[in-house]
Amino acid sequence: MYYNKVEICGVNTSKLENLSDEEKRALLLKAHAGDGEARKRLISGNLRLVLSIIQRFGGRGESADDLFQIGCIGLIKAIDNFNVELDVKFSTYAVPMIIGEVRRYLRDNTPIRVSRSMRDLAYKALAIRENLSKTGDGEAGISKICAELKKMGEEHDERDVAEALEAIIEPISLYDPVYTDGGSSDSIYVMDQIRDTSNTEERRIEEYALWDSMKKLSERERNILLLRFYRGKTQMEIASEIGISQAQVSRLEKGALERIKKELI
Repeated sequence: MYYNKVEICGVNTSKLENLSDEEKRALLLKAHAGDGEARKRLISGNLRLVLSIIQRFGGRGESADDLFQIGCIGLIKAIDNFNVELDVKFSTYAVPMIIGEVRRYLRDNTPIRVSRSMRDLAYKALAIRENLSKTGDGEAGISKICAELKKMGEEHDERDVAEALEAIIEPISLYDPVYTDGGSSDSIYVMDQIRDTSNTEERRIEEYALWDSMKKLSERERNILLLRFYRGKTQMEIASEIGISQAQVSRLEKGALERIKKELI
């Protein structure tokens, strides 16, 4: 995204108006009384706020213009729904509204397609969780959410609700930073924290050494270890399969492991 350009969505960002808290409150009162010009000035006077918020969502491959427009929708909703009687700054109310609108847009436009019914269930579950947290009950678990959905006349399995909530979680890019030192070039990204431990050179060497050690065992000992550790059978099952006692299986297994250990050390 290019945030240093002068225009975004045809708006000259270098000439955006800054409103004081007193001006915002006066304009809000007029806008709620039906003054269209006051509403337009409120929107224009808070575009810098929208611009600052959408910068948090950079690096996701989304158009800056698109995010700016979505952020403006959140701003308009905040203006229309703000309670002027409360002793709260407008920006305190507007910021989460704008962020929420952008996040909903990003969830709905994720490359992973999620069905409408699943998204609807997830959004209802999120709304219930938020409402319950406001009542002081803490964050609601899946069982509480299902109970609230049942009160609304909707019967959902806990597994379905959990899957719906997981489905709308935005995928993390391998290039998302997990640590950055004040904008220096020493940022650490998700891909730097992930490694494949199943196919490393060290792992292959260990496997070769193990198989080489097993070749030195008797056929019976080798068979017992294969059945025990590669097929997950119990000593009793192995004893029944090869026709010896469990005590013999235990003794042969222990002796074979001791010899392999000596070979590998």
